[in-house]
Amino acid sequence: MNLYVTTRFIRTNFVSNLSRFSTTTPEVIEQNDQVLFDDADDVQAKEAEIEKKRNISRLSNAHYNLINGRRPYDTPKSLAHLTVKYNRKIYGKYGSASGINPSLCWPTKNEIQEKIEYESVAFPYTIKEMMVTAAQKRREEQLKIEQREKDIATKFEKLEQWKKDLNDKLAKKIAEVEAAKAKKERLVEEVRRHFGFKLDPRDERFQEMLAKREKEQKKLEKQARKEAKDKMMLAKIQQKNVKLEKA
Repeated sequence: MNLYVTTRFIRTNFVSNLSRFSTTTPEVIEQNDQVLFDDADDVQAKEAEIEKKRNISRLSNAHYNLINGRRPYDTPKSLAHLTVKYNRKIYGKYGSASGINPSLCWPTKNEIQEKIEYESVAFPYTIKEMMVTAAQKRREEQLKIEQREKDIATKFEKLEQWKKDLNDKLAKKIAEVEAAKAKKERLVEEVRRHFGFKLDPRDERFQEMLAKREKEQKKLEKQARKEAKDKMMLAKIQQKNVKLEKA
């Protein structure tokens, strides 16, 4: 039992017994009653002071209440504490112990209307429409996967041919490089034989003769390509004439 309630109970019994059996005047009894009330208030104040001194954490009242699972503020400390949003949050956390009217947790007609308008814009499709769209999207993604796998299989079948083509291309390139190298060496040897003695390839006379030989060689190769082309064209014309005669 609270100390204040106990004191008041003792005081009531004491006053009634005193009034019944004592010859003390009512004025004196009233004075004694006031003294007892003052003593009870002093006791309650002392209890509050003791409880305050027990808090050795040096936390503020708000933080101390939070640590002990109580509402941080009994009275509003800022305008934010008067908002519906804040009071809903406090009631949701502390329940009926928060002292907040639970009717605040229900949305108003305006809030419901705003929510309906928002959802009509943010989610314009029905659940069935969204399910149909999602199924169509899955089908399209599956078709893409199947097409990609088919392309990979087709390319894998051509892999051996691509490897052969690459090897042929590399072999042709190597052959061309070796042919160019052999051609260069042959021209250098011809220039050396032209002078009749060993000459440094860096010599100006050697370089001029080499350039001349290369120019002549290119001219001969060009002439050979032209003759081969003329022969090919002549063969085609003759083949065409034969087909006309047969027709």
